[in-house]
Amino acid sequence: MSLQEAEDRIRQLDAEISDTDDKERRKKLQHEKNSLLAEAYGSISSYDRVYLARKSTRPGVRDYIDRIFTDFFEMHGDRLMRDDPAIIGGIASLDGLSVTVIGHLKGKTLDENLKCNFGMPNPEGYRKALRLMKQAEKFRRPIISFIDTPGAYPGLESEMHGQGEAIARNLMEMGTLTVPIISVVIGEGGSGGALALSVADRIWMLENSVYSILSPEGFASILWKDASRAREAADLMKLTAYDLYDRGIVDRLFGEPAAGLNEKSRSIYERMKNALLQELSVLMKLSGRSLVEQRYKKYRGIGDCSPK
Repeated sequence: MSLQEAEDRIRQLDAEISDTDDKERRKKLQHEKNSLLAEAYGSISSYDRVYLARKSTRPGVRDYIDRIFTDFFEMHGDRLMRDDPAIIGGIASLDGLSVTVIGHLKGKTLDENLKCNFGMPNPEGYRKALRLMKQAEKFRRPIISFIDTPGAYPGLESEMHGQGEAIARNLMEMGTLTVPIISVVIGEGGSGGALALSVADRIWMLENSVYSILSPEGFASILWKDASRAREAADLMKLTAYDLYDRGIVDRLFGEPAAGLNEKSRSIYERMKNALLQELSVLMKLSGRSLVEQRYKKYRGIGDCSPK
């Protein structure tokens, strides 16, 4: 039974428990629920983590901005064509330190998802992000990016507007920025759409986030011509935080509750804020040249990564 199926059954059991007055039946239902919880969260598969990373109840970039930073001033537009709601960015204060914050924006409701294009940016979004990053470099502000996207939008219009060039330029420019960059994968980290905001000095992941070349469904469709084998594909792709940490691609993991993060989760913000302050205090002591050289070595070494 997948984690999603288990959670559906648990919701049914909760409804049955609240509807019955029979103590014996309630006890039996509660026992089934407890057993199901232990089984479901005791052995989470790679695809279960994909499911948790995609949950609409999971905190998004706005939640992290509102709870970690103060005085956030959002900035809009790429200065070329238009604003892209799938990318949010601006200036904020991190315990008195001025930083530039950028992230993929998904909605919580269907209307919000449609407005943000389900977190899939167009070229204008990446150009807006690059504009803010170059501005951060000019004023010597560290950059913090939050990654949460299925991937860049693959539509005809976005291709006509230079989607590939926009992503490639971000990769090139981020590699040479002379200010500290920390990227945090908070949900889905899909394909070049994620990489375009995560060429960083430090890459962090939440325990139930994923980071990969494409979705398991897309991988299965290409490899086996069968998207239904996505669960099998997820195991092969090594896309979980643990897989990537073991290979030295990810620098730090943040633990989550057994059922994953939701709107009631609070400790993650304090833990992440403290980690950001600690890491930035180290990175900001390095010269711009040292940052660029170390970042280059980090990414040149990824191809040689093997499990620790």
